[in-house]
Amino acid sequence: MRVAPVLSKELTSGYDSVSATVKVVINTATFNYMEKNMAILPRYALPELTRFITALFSNTGMDADKAEAIADALITADSMGHSTHGLALATWYLEAVKNGVMAITGDMRVVNDRGACITWDGLRLPGSWLISRAIDTALERIEQHGVVTVAIANSHHTGALAVYLPRLTERGLLVQLICSSPAARGVAPFGGTEPLFSPNPMAAGIPTRGDPILLDISSSITTLNSARQLAARGERFPANWAMDADGQPSDDPNAVISGGGSLLPVGGFDHGHKGYGMAVLVDALTQGLSGQGRVDKPQGTTVNIFLQVTDPGAFAGQDAFTRQTQWLVEACHANKPVPGGPKVRLPGEHAMTRQRQAAVDGVPLAAGLIESLRPAALAAGVALPQPL
Repeated sequence: MRVAPVLSKELTSGYDSVSATVKVVINTATFNYMEKNMAILPRYALPELTRFITALFSNTGMDADKAEAIADALITADSMGHSTHGLALATWYLEAVKNGVMAITGDMRVVNDRGACITWDGLRLPGSWLISRAIDTALERIEQHGVVTVAIANSHHTGALAVYLPRLTERGLLVQLICSSPAARGVAPFGGTEPLFSPNPMAAGIPTRGDPILLDISSSITTLNSARQLAARGERFPANWAMDADGQPSDDPNAVISGGGSLLPVGGFDHGHKGYGMAVLVDALTQGLSGQGRVDKPQGTTVNIFLQVTDPGAFAGQDAFTRQTQWLVEACHANKPVPGGPKVRLPGEHAMTRQRQAAVDGVPLAAGLIESLRPAALAAGVALPQPL
């Protein structure tokens, strides 16, 4: 669940000039509200929820390891608080399987393998499974090469990128995980009005001497998936995070979903060249290196992935690396907050705390989410999990 500032109409037009104090206070209030709501959501035991979701996908004829990978990725997203990319996607994934959009058996195709540099065609297999396999490959080769990079074209959806990072950071490895959707157009280049890019998320896991730093951002202010969910609920963006087809600021997600408009890049109308530059880099890494992309005019749900794993031990050493990163953590924590603001935190801190809580107290899910899976549960012959 990404925390976003809720701004009044008066503040929206001058968003970039709003004082840091106002923004932090608004952000803090929003975060506290979301945390309060999460506290009253029904919670489900992690093992039971995992068995249930795995059974739903296994019933489709999906290979067992792929069903397990999907269940783990979606449930971990909810555990971390990334609810837009958690089990809210399960029904869509099941429909993708039913319609043949997501492949459910078999292996990826190896395009190139030069030891430290690997390229695959994902053949529309589940993104969570492909990333898991890419991590397996990186772990097998990292001691020999120090840096291992895997470029994957033509994957199905990956879900939240943050969920994959701890598996590498807990081994002391630095990881970058980047994605694009070559068939999706929801973000115009800075200065333009016609959607060209997908939100192009970028994630990184940075080991420290404590909890890792987990970065998961996108080159646009928000995501297409969030826009779809807001539109379905009849809600609007908290601020002018989009522009309509005429290039005018908009807080209406329908302007993006069905109106020919665009999400704004990070930086918005004033400094959107920053998010635009990020989007260009992501397309180059995910599509250029994998050899498939927008120039090929793909159709449907297709995702390209760039995974790079680095062993600090191959450079100045693990201790030298974490000496620097731990100092950074402590320096950020010690930084004086703006008036009325909370203690400065590092990216991923709340996600790790929520994940630990979910393992003990259960995974929080939106009311009605499990009920929405009843038809799939009936087809699979499995009982719905009950809240704790």
